[in-house]
Amino acid sequence: PEAPLRWPRVVAVIPARNEADCIAESIGSLARQDYPGEFSIVLVDDDSNDNTVAIARQAATACGGSRTISVVEGRGLTPGWTGKLWALHHGINAARATTNQPEYLLLTDADIVHEPNSLSELVTRAVHGSYALTSLMAKLRCKSFAERSHVPAFVFFFQMLFPFSWVNEPGRATAAAAGGCMLVREDALHKAGGIESIRGALIDDCSLARRLKSVGPIWLGLTNRVHSIRLYNDLNDVKNMISRSAYAQLNYSPLLLAGTTIGMALTFLAGPLLAIFGEGLSCLLGAMVWAFMALAFQPMLRFYRVSSLWGIALPAIATAYMLYTLESAYRYALGQGGKWKGRIQANVSCPPR
Repeated sequence: PEAPLRWPRVVAVIPARNEADCIAESIGSLARQDYPGEFSIVLVDDDSNDNTVAIARQAATACGGSRTISVVEGRGLTPGWTGKLWALHHGINAARATTNQPEYLLLTDADIVHEPNSLSELVTRAVHGSYALTSLMAKLRCKSFAERSHVPAFVFFFQMLFPFSWVNEPGRATAAAAGGCMLVREDALHKAGGIESIRGALIDDCSLARRLKSVGPIWLGLTNRVHSIRLYNDLNDVKNMISRSAYAQLNYSPLLLAGTTIGMALTFLAGPLLAIFGEGLSCLLGAMVWAFMALAFQPMLRFYRVSSLWGIALPAIATAYMLYTLESAYRYALGQGGKWKGRIQANVSCPPR
């Protein structure tokens, strides 16, 4: 789309909890944006006990003051809120308290790095489409064995659950977003009930997308311009990332858990098992299913520049995801659901509004 005639005011809000390893690069990438309009940054310290804030201030100083960067101190987590949303709530209030209130809010994470033109492109698309929410799925780090074996499948499965073309079609109920990079129109957020309307959500991005799609069109895309620098060095790191919210995606329902497990087994395991153990026609059909499954995975493997042979391993990867989902339910039953940096957040109880 063509650039807008007038560039709207934008404030980036970054919640950060113990992000000393990532925050400097994230803040620096935002400060170096080539955005022609008014743009400032609000960092919310979500009760960090490392030197996240000090590193963020150093990074802001190193950027030479080209962008206004302010730090909001956390105030302790209030019951009924998940940690990230509580931090975003304070950051958005700080953004609204400025003299020139924002027309758009860029909600981004502390591990996300933006190319210099990413905000300009994002705003251009948002203004052109009059979107209430414009979101880019950040390209996740994909270097270690754990990342190569899990990350492309993570995005592949996400697109199966939420086909982007359905998300972007106003007439469909399907709504999703990628929490690492969400450009939200401020008036649409207010009309949808604000961040407080989803304050107990563990999967905050898709919850916000559902709220915002009820008041206007939304758009979600895949990108190379925004990427995550969070490390997943071993399989346990990846497992914890997935199992943290997998059961929440199923609304903490044992029935949905059983149905999903059976559905994934039929979809991803039946064909390969027939190809290996079947005979005659059943073996041939199973092999065809396996081949088409591997073929469907190829575009995502190319996007992440990993070997096409990972397509053959998709049934095994899907089995791992099934096990992670079952573990997510088990953790929830033990009262450990949604654990993230010392907080247990699954299905927090929300007081009446």
